[in-house]
Amino acid sequence: VQLQAFGGGSVQPGDSLRLSCIASGGTVRALDMGWFRQAAGKEREFVAAMRRGLGSIYIGDSVRGRFAMSRDNRKNMVFLQMNSLKPEDAAVYYCASKSRDDISAYESDSYEIWGQGTEVTVSS
Repeated sequence: VQLQAFGGGSVQPGDSLRLSCIASGGTVRALDMGWFRQAAGKEREFVAAMRRGLGSIYIGDSVRGRFAMSRDNRKNMVFLQMNSLKPEDAAVYYCASKSRDDISAYESDSYEIWGQGTEVTVSS
């Protein structure tokens, strides 16, 4: 499986942005997919995850109510809709996938495959 994330950019506080992640060599519906972010000088942080199949979604505490994750099975893509962006949301965002469904969706170490990251900048 290969993942490619895109859609990052520079926005102002309060703006919205949608990140996309396209998978090749695998089917997103058959994988657990996650979004993580890493700001400069900080550890990688869980943002959102979606389980395979029916697609239960988990959202990180710091973005709950503002971010949403979705999936398009036909396009083999997952998305991260980010609303009401804050300066503290600025980071490199990564999509990732894991093949095991019996390990935590919240831990970055659970994920085997990572996309290259897309940068989000939030400033006025």
